[in-house]
Parts: sequence; structure tokens; C-alpha cells
Amino acid sequence: MRKLFVAILALAFLAGCSSEPTKPATAEKPQPKAPEAITGESALYKCYVPARGWAQDAQPFRVESEMTGNFKGRDGKAGSWRIGFASPAQRSVKPYTWSNGEVSPGVEDTYSPSNVSTQVFNIQFLKVDSDKALEAAQKHGGDKLIEKEPDTPINYLLDWNRQKNELTWHVIYGTDRDSAKLRVAVNASTGDFLRVEK
Repeated sequence: MRKLFVAILALAFLAGCSSEPTKPATAEKPQPKAPEAITGESALYKCYVPARGWAQDAQPFRVESEMTGNFKGRDGKAGSWRIGFASPAQRSVKPYTWSNGEVSPGVEDTYSPSNVSTQVFNIQFLKVDSDKALEAAQKHGGDKLIEKEPDTPINYLLDWNRQKNELTWHVIYGTDRDSAKLRVAVNASTGDFLRVEK
């Protein structure tokens, strides 16, 4: 009996030792991702897999940077990229946007292989990324422009030049192609300077 009394007393003592009530587990709020910028080739490959899920024969026809946040395109990178894919078998096009680590599909539209603005290209032609295209453009007027006007944003456009039969980066100094202060074309397969477009 004495042993039973000692055991009960020990249990009561142990139960009384914890004076703090148990706290419910607090769920930590996930921190929002810091905005990031990547090159055009990286964005293309991040969108390529979902595009192939949409259509097995999907091929890109345009890679275009979009201005977001504080990213001005100075290092050949952008915070958002829009990549247009075409499926000849389905006779349709579909854009995909990479932004801040996320890929989202756009609205599907009809595709005509004869349309010059949606001329598909083989992804293997892309050997020179947007950061290297910027280096070439800087040597052909971009550095002087940025020195005079340091707030000038830089945009990038990659497409297939049907007449020259080559993949071309267009480095655009300004908010858009039409009002750009300078546009420089760079061969996306070799990295060679092609021409000043404006």
C-alpha cells in the first residue's frame, strides 16, 4: 500500500512540475519570395517544359522581356519574360510568362506557318544568352547612351529573321521597340554584332 501511495505522490508531483500551459503550435507565415531576375535563355527553358505539356511539337517563336519592378535590364536579365510558342500540328499559338519564379500560360490563339511574326525556331540555335547580347550591344552605342542617360531601361527581344535565316537578339534601349533611343541586333547563335537598327 505504501508503494502505491508513493507512486501516486510521484505522479502528482510530476504533473505539477509543468506550470506553463501547453501552447498551440504556431504556424509560421511563409515569407514572400524576393523578386528575382533571370536571362532570356533561362526563362525560355523554364517555359519550354509546360509548353511541351500543352503540345508535343511546340516550338518558340519569340522571347521578350517585360519591365517589372526595379529591374531595368542592365545585366541582360529581366524580372518577367513572355515566350510565344506555336504548335504546327494543332495550328495554334500559346504564350507563357515567367515572372518571379512562376510560369503561367496565356490564351491560345490560331497559328499560320506563313505569318512572319510567328516564325518558329529550333531551340538549339540559341547559343548566346541575353546577357552576352547586351555586352555586344554596349560596344555599339549602348555604353555611350547609358553614360548620358543612366535611367534608360533595356529590353530584349529574340526572334527568327526569315530573310537572313538567323536567330536574332534585339537589344532595345527604351521602354518599347517603337520609341527606343537605340536598337542593336546581335546574332543569337554566334554573338556577333549584326547592325544598329535605329
